[in-house]
Amino acid sequence: MIKRFANIFLFFCFSVSVLAQDVTLKSANNLYSKGDYTAAALQYEIILEKQGIAPEVYYNLGNAYYKLNETNRSILNYERALRLSPDFEDAKINLSMAQAKVIDNIVYSPDFFIMNWMNFIVKLMSSNNWLYFSVIMLLLSIIACFIFLFANSRSARKTSFYFSTVFLSFCIVSLVFSGVRKDQLVNHRDAIIMSGVVVAKSSPDKSGTDLFQLHEGTKVKIKSTLGNWVEIKIGNGEIGWVQLEEIERI
Repeated sequence: MIKRFANIFLFFCFSVSVLAQDVTLKSANNLYSKGDYTAAALQYEIILEKQGIAPEVYYNLGNAYYKLNETNRSILNYERALRLSPDFEDAKINLSMAQAKVIDNIVYSPDFFIMNWMNFIVKLMSSNNWLYFSVIMLLLSIIACFIFLFANSRSARKTSFYFSTVFLSFCIVSLVFSGVRKDQLVNHRDAIIMSGVVVAKSSPDKSGTDLFQLHEGTKVKIKSTLGNWVEIKIGNGEIGWVQLEEIERI
């Protein structure tokens, strides 16, 4: 009897918790629909902090900041949404609109097409899904090996050996993709310029030579850090040092 009441009590607490989460998200959406974008943004920030990250919440937060004309923060959150869900079409569209407001007109150096192709494939699935796929390929490779060992005909042995090799190759590639995808999610190497105007230096020191200027909303790639300084690389290949407080990692 006591155990039964304990289970009922736990279920009640869980239901209240879920309901509270729904109300919080619902209230944030209601605030946004009413035009109270500042309060809505605050609600979305709380949801992300207390309930965990989600691409949809980052997208909504980006929309709220876009309405508040905070281009840097809208770009940051659209990028975070796409980092979790690369095929989020609405986030892609809104990110393009926000990026059109960025002052810096950087001519991006084209990446090698194979790198773009590989990056596209890696982002097709999550790290866990790539891992599951590699396990499936390994099992299929093992099955093909057994067929190779016990098959009577030469053609069956030849075919099974071929498929075993192919499945094993897919297994290894999937493991590599899983590691790359996890690295992309864990190690935040991309960042957004958050300050109005940032001057990149030739060295991690204020006395360093001024190299180029960047404005808020510009996306950069982090190469290394040294104390309160970060070495960044922009789309055209130029490299410089900025202070850590002037950027925020995606």
